[in-house]
Amino acid sequence: MPSQPTHTTLESPENPLRAAVIGLGSMGANHARVLADLPGVQLVGVADPDPERVRRAIAGRTIPGFANHRTLLAETQPHLVSVVVPTGLHEPIALDCLQAGAHVLVEKPIAANLQAAQRIAQAADHTGLLLTIGHIERFNPAIRELKHRLAQGQGGRVLQIRARRVGPFPHRIRDVGVIHDLGPHDIDIMRYLLDDEVERVYAESRSHIATGNEDLFAGMLRFRNGTMGLLDINWLTPTKERTLTVLCERGMFTVDYAAQTLCFYENHAAAAKEGSYASVTEGPMTRYPIPNREPLRVELEAFRDAILAGGPPPVPPADGIAALAIAEALVRSGQTGLPIHLDQVASLP
Repeated sequence: MPSQPTHTTLESPENPLRAAVIGLGSMGANHARVLADLPGVQLVGVADPDPERVRRAIAGRTIPGFANHRTLLAETQPHLVSVVVPTGLHEPIALDCLQAGAHVLVEKPIAANLQAAQRIAQAADHTGLLLTIGHIERFNPAIRELKHRLAQGQGGRVLQIRARRVGPFPHRIRDVGVIHDLGPHDIDIMRYLLDDEVERVYAESRSHIATGNEDLFAGMLRFRNGTMGLLDINWLTPTKERTLTVLCERGMFTVDYAAQTLCFYENHAAAAKEGSYASVTEGPMTRYPIPNREPLRVELEAFRDAILAGGPPPVPPADGIAALAIAEALVRSGQTGLPIHLDQVASLP
């Protein structure tokens, strides 16, 4: 029987959920900003070994800052913690937070490797605390609208999903390559939209910047239902682009993540019967009105609500593990030049 959390979570405004952030890089600073302003939540502390980051995070706020996350956990006793540290530190810090009785949001990828990811998930299961993974693109309003329209069958059967996620090299990243840093975003979105699992992958990758990791790759995912997923991801493009194209029998959806736009280009001659095309011709384009919202705020609201409701987590650990397994398979494929089946991943050294 899982043990119960050591902290009591309360719904009343007089007793908000106590929140903390560990790791105050650019993303961690945003977690602190949103949590400080989130109804039903009280930001009670932040931690980072860099004193300047701590100083900036607590400026104008009546909260303590810490150099050590264990001190933060002991002195502030948070109900929930955002773990926004380098990937190699996800496991030890997430385990410390769970041991301290806090629900945990750990940024993607869930961990540095599958074994570490499994240990974090098992610890959460043992404690009875919620563990959610920061796959933030699920909370983009354009993706949520797309998910709804696909579920309603608007486009018919999905044939192909193509993601392009490119931009300049982020000098903060040194511990992982572009596949582990950026790839999980679109890997997770493809699984989320299709509600299907990847069967095998193939990738070509290159390293141009001297980090020891790949910074340019093209990948292909083969889903069990036959849908093809294409990934074009790099750190070498001078301009930033975050787009998704979903090709269906009756037309094509396009998403711009940054602009939060969703369009549908109709196949005017689509007469798909029993899964076959009669023809393909250009039809009208519709751009759907979507109220813009900050995905991080939507994500943290969902985490807060899940804690108050007693679960489930917005992005379950199993989804984070699946995205990591696919990323690891893509890395191996890029190294070997061979297709990798997902059932091989657990046996990879």
